[in-house]
Amino acid sequence: MPMIFALVVSVVIFLFVVDLVRREKLTFKYAFGWLIASFAAVLVTMFPKTIFSVSRWVGFEIPSNFVFFCILGVLVLLSLMMTIFLCQQNRRNEIMAQKIGILEKMLKDLQQKPGGQDGK
Repeated sequence: MPMIFALVVSVVIFLFVVDLVRREKLTFKYAFGWLIASFAAVLVTMFPKTIFSVSRWVGFEIPSNFVFFCILGVLVLLSLMMTIFLCQQNRRNEIMAQKIGILEKMLKDLQQKPGGQDGK
């Protein structure tokens, strides 16, 4: 029963993220990490013996520790991806603010020219 619940939750999350991308509420670059994580959860739920063999191969004695380690790793990677995207967005905002400042200066200079509109 818990495996069926885990499978249903994983599939629902996967479909929810796909729907968010389809309705353009979420861009694919932000959804990619969630899609991979939910797809991996579906695979692990469908083939549970894989977790036992992989955890033993990697060196974990208890498979649940391996699962928690993987979840922690996924969350760290998702956080890193979000940090990268946030830094890119901050840089774009800085560039846009500079361009707006230049345009405002040019507009002010044009309005102050003789024969230009001075707003009065």
